[in-house]
Amino acid sequence: MEETKIALFKGKQIRKTLHENEWWFSVIDVVSVLADSSNPRDYWYKMKIRVRGEDGVELSTFCRQLKLSAPDGKMRETDCANTEGIFRIIQSIPSPKAEPFKHWLAKVGYERVQEIENPELATKRTRMLYKLKGYPDDWIEKRMRGIAIREELTDEWQNRGAKEQKDYEILTAEISKATFGVTPSEYKNLKGLKCENLRDHMDDFELIFTMLGERATTEIHRTEDSQGVPKLKSDAKAGGDIAGNARKQLEKRLSKSIVSKKNFLKNTEKIKGLPEKEE
Repeated sequence: MEETKIALFKGKQIRKTLHENEWWFSVIDVVSVLADSSNPRDYWYKMKIRVRGEDGVELSTFCRQLKLSAPDGKMRETDCANTEGIFRIIQSIPSPKAEPFKHWLAKVGYERVQEIENPELATKRTRMLYKLKGYPDDWIEKRMRGIAIREELTDEWQNRGAKEQKDYEILTAEISKATFGVTPSEYKNLKGLKCENLRDHMDDFELIFTMLGERATTEIHRTEDSQGVPKLKSDAKAGGDIAGNARKQLEKRLSKSIVSKKNFLKNTEKIKGLPEKEE
């Protein structure tokens, strides 16, 4: 399953996805960064025509249509190119940023090769990014454990019949609604988030109950050898109910809601692009 990650070049977002064990980058995002165009789609369209007329080269041959997360949160087919393809495309964009971008692009691609050979590097990099953003160590430990639990769960889903992106979205929403009474999109609206990662803005209890719901769901799948999306959906609700009941008991004892409008590290820069399989 293709998933959208966010890379940052000089503070600008570039969407990427792992396809056949290499990074593929959104051409539109690259054009937007290098050309400083207010309409990168139009720039890309006209650039293809110009290059075809001048050099006889079809830049589209360097691209594949891959699904990336759009600003509205939906997965849409987007022109993407791998590192080699992006190198060729940016040769046709007159920009003072071209050379530093090439160095950045090579580094990003190399990091992925390193992570394939040694997955611990990705984990270390993630921890460091959170620490640099000001998150405390105890929060980082919970977040990292949550990422591992989420990956276990999505692996089970994939092996047990969930193949489409919408399947993962439905199952995730089922756990969230049972755990917190809201879907992930509703939770993001509650916190005033748009494209940001919801879990990077959860506090300790929110992370803990998220982990409980997802870990319980994983164990139910394994114990009952669940197969097919309908059964996975039923399990997801059951796992979420376990976490939801625990949340309600705690809320009753504390006389306050765990579901919060507050964002963790409210005054810090929002984190994106960390290696995980989540809403």
